[in-house]
Amino acid sequence: MNKEISDGNPDHPAVPQPRRDRQDSSLMREYLPAEELINNVPYLAMIMLGMVIFVAILGGSSWGLIAAAVYLIYGLMGAFWIMIFVCPYCKYWNTKSCPCGYGRIAAKFRKKKPIELFSEKFKKHIPVIVPLWFIPVLVGVPLVIRSFSWTLLVLLVVFALEAFVILPLVSSKHGCKRCPQKNLCPWMKDKCETAA
Repeated sequence: MNKEISDGNPDHPAVPQPRRDRQDSSLMREYLPAEELINNVPYLAMIMLGMVIFVAILGGSSWGLIAAAVYLIYGLMGAFWIMIFVCPYCKYWNTKSCPCGYGRIAAKFRKKKPIELFSEKFKKHIPVIVPLWFIPVLVGVPLVIRSFSWTLLVLLVVFALEAFVILPLVSSKHGCKRCPQKNLCPWMKDKCETAA
């Protein structure tokens, strides 16, 4: 129900005020599918590089392909996990204002949840995907040390640059920077305060 405000003057009738929890689509930036894809490229590139590392480690054997497939599945399921357990708490759930497009996908699986819990849910569920950044490095580095390979070393360096430099930089300067909810996001909140 809309709240009404009146100053008690009969000449100034109560004026309906918009609900604060209602989204004003005219104020929200909408992302095109191509923009959503661009915002997902760094994550997808990291997953692809991780897969290539597993194939290189195991020499293209069936075990290498299986390890690469498992890593890919983990990467996809990690993104799906975020859609299921974080996105319903986002203010931009089921809108085109989600920079990565997860919000619209999440709406097909979960109902809207209280946005006041977004930060808590983000902190709780992001650790589920964090191992994706470390598994290829933790598996690859010991092998490079034990039996040196330029190919594997180059792949590990490129993966590390992608996962620990490019992906966070692109996210914070591009996709996350333009996210309408960045001030509530534990990942971007400190960056927003620093920039202010």
